[in-house]
Amino acid sequence: MIDAEKATPNMPPVTRMVDLLGVSRSGYYAWVARQADAARGELDPQAARRADLLVKIKVAHDASDGVNGAPRITADLRATGEIVSVKTVAKIMRHSDLRGISPRPWRPVTTITDEGVAPSPHAIPDLVCRRFDRGALNQVWTSDITYLATGEGWLYLCAVRDGCSRRVIGYAFAESLHTDVVEQALRRAVMFREGDTREVIFHADRGCQYTSAQLAEAAEELDVRLSVGRTGVCWDNAQQESFWSTLKTEYYHRYSFTTRAEAITGVSTWIDTVYNRRRRHSALGQISPTAFEDQLTTAAAEAA
Repeated sequence: MIDAEKATPNMPPVTRMVDLLGVSRSGYYAWVARQADAARGELDPQAARRADLLVKIKVAHDASDGVNGAPRITADLRATGEIVSVKTVAKIMRHSDLRGISPRPWRPVTTITDEGVAPSPHAIPDLVCRRFDRGALNQVWTSDITYLATGEGWLYLCAVRDGCSRRVIGYAFAESLHTDVVEQALRRAVMFREGDTREVIFHADRGCQYTSAQLAEAAEELDVRLSVGRTGVCWDNAQQESFWSTLKTEYYHRYSFTTRAEAITGVSTWIDTVYNRRRRHSALGQISPTAFEDQLTTAAAEAA
């Protein structure tokens, strides 16, 4: 039934149909492979191996909502004990017309400078100098604000990430572009880290929200050191820019949101369950930020 209906216009994707019918994706793809085998006759061992890998690759690709390319799918397969190279996975995906999603280069500008705020933006140094990962947690936290369009109007999202693990440790939404959204995200990050902010550098761009007197007072209270990059130089906050690209490409641009509440629920779920816990990160050895932090914590406990 799935095979007959999947080519029909406006039908849901295979991932949705197998869920509705209560069958597994691996079972469906295995059936497809068997049909192909029957049509071609008995397969030689090499062809049978490719057919088996194709089933597993399609399952992994569907599980990522069609996002992951060959490197992350290879990591998924190896995590299950499969011995396979990235080149082999890439070749099978290419021949089967399976692709990951590449980032979009465009991003709206949210950096609004205001030289009239106190303290002066020039008084806040760049303490990071693009060295976001210092090899330990709670050394550098990066932050930025982005736009999210909804049927009710703009929604603003501020996120705070750990420069070492790339984990989102605090975030907040607001209907207006005000310092409150930054302060709320920062306070949530401090709460998540249980107040351990002794060496933390809180780094962002030179927008007025990050150079305001309000945020300076909050930073002093929370015992974090403010740091800002240069105006208009995106590389000075490149790690956070990379996160926005991932969010927009792999989730946000693939859906539409009628209400702000719908966007908040969807984006929050993606951050908490997909990005932090499931998405493999190339800079972390193809494991998730949460898994990377668990490794660091375990290694520190064993060394103590």
